[in-house]
Amino acid sequence: MLTASLRGIASLRHPLWMCGLRPFFLFAALSAPLFMAAWSLFLSVGLPLPAVAGGPFVWHAHELLFGFALAAMAGFLLTVVPEFAGGDDFTAIPVRRLAALWLFGRAAFWTSGLYGNAALALAGVAHLALLGGLALLAAPRLWRDPERKHLAFLWALTGFAVCIAGFYFDALRGEHPARWLHAALGMFMMLIIVAMSRISMRIVNHAIEEAGIVGIEYRARPPRRNLAIFCIGLYTAAEFLAPGARLGGWLALAAAGALFNLMNDWHVGRALLRQRPLMLYCVYVAMAAGYAVMGLSLVFETGAFSAGRHLLTVGALGLAIYAVMGIAGRAHCGMPFETRRWLPAGALLLVAAAVVRAASAWPGADAQALLVAAGLLWTAAYGLFAWHMAPLFLAPRADGRFGCKGTAIP
Repeated sequence: MLTASLRGIASLRHPLWMCGLRPFFLFAALSAPLFMAAWSLFLSVGLPLPAVAGGPFVWHAHELLFGFALAAMAGFLLTVVPEFAGGDDFTAIPVRRLAALWLFGRAAFWTSGLYGNAALALAGVAHLALLGGLALLAAPRLWRDPERKHLAFLWALTGFAVCIAGFYFDALRGEHPARWLHAALGMFMMLIIVAMSRISMRIVNHAIEEAGIVGIEYRARPPRRNLAIFCIGLYTAAEFLAPGARLGGWLALAAAGALFNLMNDWHVGRALLRQRPLMLYCVYVAMAAGYAVMGLSLVFETGAFSAGRHLLTVGALGLAIYAVMGIAGRAHCGMPFETRRWLPAGALLLVAAAVVRAASAWPGADAQALLVAAGLLWTAAYGLFAWHMAPLFLAPRADGRFGCKGTAIP
């Protein structure tokens, strides 16, 4: 079946290229378990990882953020910009060029230990070209929208470009580039809030309708959303300028408070307990908990800062991408919402991975065993996702139509 799906993949008419999310969601679905499996093997048996600036920990964080998460973000933007701002789907040629840049970025960064600064510079150029290409496709449509309601996506691309440029600038100078990875994580948290405010209206209100609840309507209120984004932005700036400072702790606690306040919009009764809204709600739970733990650690010097950081990466980021790819991926492949148990099972595995990874940072814990266990849980969750979803991205739409929007076949 896989061989048949891959046949003719070089052709622009192959199903992989009919929608912008398909190649990038495929990259994200495959890279998530593979990258984490490699990391777990490094921790457990010393499997060699690519020699890069900053060492194995930088490779791990870079590939989580600028590999896996960047692929998911690219697929999301290539699909929702035409949906939100109007216009036809993006065509196969620019989508394939952007996909090639993502692959080239992986190859150049991974071989930078062998080929030195030349490969490192090429990796930086590839990543920036990918973001620039996304901006060139998205910006005209976002600006043409009379209300310009979705310009936040363009500002996000600008922010990520700054983080990537800063990362490679520091790496090429021989400085440790981790501060730019931390800044990029903050950017992803803000982007998650922006993106979920757009898709949650449909998901939660659909769940309310399914549950037969009358007289309740979910609304993603801009003041609460904007407050949460503002507080996360302040904390991210403080961490960048003065890492480890107590001021950053108070700002992290402010971000946690703003996120808990944002979650009040979601309290719509039993409809919240349905599969799709509950997955999205748990993203905010993990995000709020992560900032709360980081804040308390900085203010009271508890030493548990890493636990909070990984509630953001493994929990909020990992679960947000899993849920959005699972929901949007099926919808734009012409499939109904998933009703089988594998989707919530994978979400539970990711929640468990976040909790176990956070627990590894607490004093007295068997950190090595818990780190490996968390990696295996993540790998199992995304391995399950790839098994069920990867074939959809390589096959024609199930409804017999074409593209992201499901137009008649040209």
